[in-house]
Amino acid sequence: MALSSVSRAVLARWRPAGQRGTRGEKLWGPPRSRSSRGFAGRPPGVTQTPPTFGFLFDIDGVLVRGRHVIPAAREAFQKLADSDGQLRVPVVFVTNAGNCFRDLKAQELSDALGLEVSPEQVILSHSPLRLFHQFHEKCVLVSGQDPVEENARHLGFKHIVTIEDLRRAFPLLDMVDQSRRPKELPPQTTDFHTIEAVVLFGEPVRWETSLQLIIDVLLSNGNPGTELAAVPYPHIPILACNMDLLWMAEAKMPRFGHGTFLFCLENIYKKMTGKELRYEALIGKPSIVTYHYAEYLIKRQMERRGWASPIRKLYAVGDNPMADIYGANLYNCYLKSVCQTQNQAEVKGSAMMTEARSRDHPGLRKHWDILPGLVESCKSILVCTGVYNHHKEVPADPHESVTETVFHGHRDFCFDPSLVEASHVVKDVKDAVELVFQKENWSWE
Repeated sequence: MALSSVSRAVLARWRPAGQRGTRGEKLWGPPRSRSSRGFAGRPPGVTQTPPTFGFLFDIDGVLVRGRHVIPAAREAFQKLADSDGQLRVPVVFVTNAGNCFRDLKAQELSDALGLEVSPEQVILSHSPLRLFHQFHEKCVLVSGQDPVEENARHLGFKHIVTIEDLRRAFPLLDMVDQSRRPKELPPQTTDFHTIEAVVLFGEPVRWETSLQLIIDVLLSNGNPGTELAAVPYPHIPILACNMDLLWMAEAKMPRFGHGTFLFCLENIYKKMTGKELRYEALIGKPSIVTYHYAEYLIKRQMERRGWASPIRKLYAVGDNPMADIYGANLYNCYLKSVCQTQNQAEVKGSAMMTEARSRDHPGLRKHWDILPGLVESCKSILVCTGVYNHHKEVPADPHESVTETVFHGHRDFCFDPSLVEASHVVKDVKDAVELVFQKENWSWE
């Protein structure tokens, strides 16, 4: 199941401290004043049994399409909120968007849904990078769109080089666009700091420039503008966020995502060197690291609201079978494997549990005590308002939704048809919420 591709980096400690940051453009209608509604408000009085389940909502294709709110989204959150505007169950928004600020994304969701959304309810594709402390002191090249440098700093990176910084320092490297070629031979750059890692936040604007300069950095072992006698391998570490090949906006057909850019980078590198491009970490859906982080934030909400009941189930609602559904199902498989290992450990001792976890999930092996009491399951719900089936009828049998013969997921995740089979397929997010309430015997009022 390619679990080792999730991350080889060691997760240090969960630090949810207020990352400032989400997408630059303003979407979804006029601004509204902030209030004490939603998650960020005061804890409400206990009016019913505390929830034992939580929601993970994708955004694009589930709640919005480009700049437009999907009508079912507001209806769904009217059911999720009480008469005071407080969410009655814990909710986290998990998106593979990354060229944005988290607090701005929270404000946009507040405007779209009609209740206050806290930044701590939002997970962007790059949010788990705050856990990769071993890279925060290194000189890193970052790729993406504005505000990529600000996001890197908010995540803890101290020494940041952008693609534009690199282009200015080595103008002879960017030669595709003739209008940007230097008119005179520039002096040689001699004091540029060696780049020690590459962090890919999201799709850039000028793909030819980013592809060329990233390849230059990899082939020069972090010293662009120089030529080595042999290709360095393994190359310097690469951390990549957002593996979505496609995403859904206002256009009739899906648009290229960052996964398409990664596909180009991987194949150019292999064509030039004959070797495989390797990642230190792949972050964002469907990575297990991202779902770990989402579960952690769900539990934080439970604590802040004073709900003592443990969360037993997560319901992940998405529109992309290769990201949302694959990721939720992959995490569900992981939870089952941990549960099985725990049961075996009760019989054979805790040493077996520690050893099995280390063997199966090498990227996470050293810090299991930071996430005690994992949930029992993560069920996937596929909606038909985005990438999947956005103009067809809902299939009566969820298994009928699996029609993919071409794998759109990332190279390092195997195509297992069972992982893109949703637990449930519904028309829209309102139907998803109603379905979960029914299954959990949760009252509408």
